[in-house]
Amino acid sequence: MLFRLILTIMLTSFLTAANAQADPVPYALFDSKGKRAKYKKLAKAAKAADIILFGESHNSAIAHWLQNVVARDLRAAGPLSIGMEMFESDQQIALDRYLAGEIKAEALDSVGEGLWNNFKTDYQPLVDWAGENDVPVIASNVPRRYARVVFKDGFTGLEALSAEEKKLLPTLPVPYDATLPGYVKMLEMMPGGHGGETFPMAQAIKDATMAHFIVARKQAGRRFLHLNGSYHSDNYEGIGWYLKQYAPELKVMTISTVEQEMIRSLEAEYLGKADFIIAVPEMMTRTY
Repeated sequence: MLFRLILTIMLTSFLTAANAQADPVPYALFDSKGKRAKYKKLAKAAKAADIILFGESHNSAIAHWLQNVVARDLRAAGPLSIGMEMFESDQQIALDRYLAGEIKAEALDSVGEGLWNNFKTDYQPLVDWAGENDVPVIASNVPRRYARVVFKDGFTGLEALSAEEKKLLPTLPVPYDATLPGYVKMLEMMPGGHGGETFPMAQAIKDATMAHFIVARKQAGRRFLHLNGSYHSDNYEGIGWYLKQYAPELKVMTISTVEQEMIRSLEAEYLGKADFIIAVPEMMTRTY
């Protein structure tokens, strides 16, 4: 009897493992409550929004692929703009020239802090498509040199900038809520001393700048898809919080990307992270 029981358990385990691999999928999509959702539901919600904050893992091939899919669906439904954390506001003129075909990527890479190392594989295909399809691309992020100023001196360090430099930033003074859980968590990572209270401020100036340029470049009747690291929009904080300060009338939809060992269900820690959560297997190939 014991032998039969052990054999049954072993067989069941084998079949379970076999079934788990029988139909592998590259991602699973969930709503904020952890209910499985189909892509068409996400697409419908995106088309009903003014702004879509697509939170990515920067090295996730699945996230980058879905960004391309969402962008094409939104463009097919009407006018579209795309904002990108991956470009800083002092790169906008060069980015416009690149989109117009006036300069090559190498010239764009020489402006400001240059291009991200994974630009060619992860972002250039979408940027090039945008240039070919009347889709403006907005350089929304703060120039890193100003984030470093905030990290060193707090927001007050920005007051010494010239009027021309301040055009690359949101209107000063920047609103800031140090009690937001995301910023509190960052502060806990570096408690006390240098880099303590200014650490989340350096994150906040990025969030505020991206929200500022989303609102500043948002055109009536044109949806705005913004690409950013998930941590900039997770839990409706970060960029989303600043959008509520700058333009509360706009309807914002959020997407987040997470990694799990298994993707049959959404892990509890990710519930409520965004309107839609893309769960990617941990073993999925990364772009870097």
